[in-house]
Amino acid sequence: MPKNLHIRSSKRYAAFTLTEVLVVLIIIGILVLLALPSLMPLISKAKSTEAKLQLEHVYTLERSYFFENSVYTNDLNAISFEQQQLTTNGGQANYKIEIMDASPKGFKARATAVVDFDGDGTFNQWEIDHNKKLVETVPD
Repeated sequence: MPKNLHIRSSKRYAAFTLTEVLVVLIIIGILVLLALPSLMPLISKAKSTEAKLQLEHVYTLERSYFFENSVYTNDLNAISFEQQQLTTNGGQANYKIEIMDASPKGFKARATAVVDFDGDGTFNQWEIDHNKKLVETVPD
């Protein structure tokens, strides 16, 4: 058996201790907690992009349906709109899309958040009409 297998290396390597790493992680965690309340409006604004895009898609589908049938419809299936699985049901969509009113003259569709983004008890809501007027009716 060779002699050098039992010799321990006395060479030390420069490194951080576990305590130093934990202290740095705790400091980073505290800074994130301090910054989070100021970031919540940005998070809500980013999430509302989903509502805007979905309502603009409903607008396009309703206009196409109108050109074919000379009337708007209350039925999302009639315009071939497929609601994505909501986050409350294990999906990724944060907004429930529905058509509130439809007549031969116009329509109004609504996107209602199923998640309270900033935890204040208010659920974000957007609406679009036949003139493509997109309005945030309930801000979150």
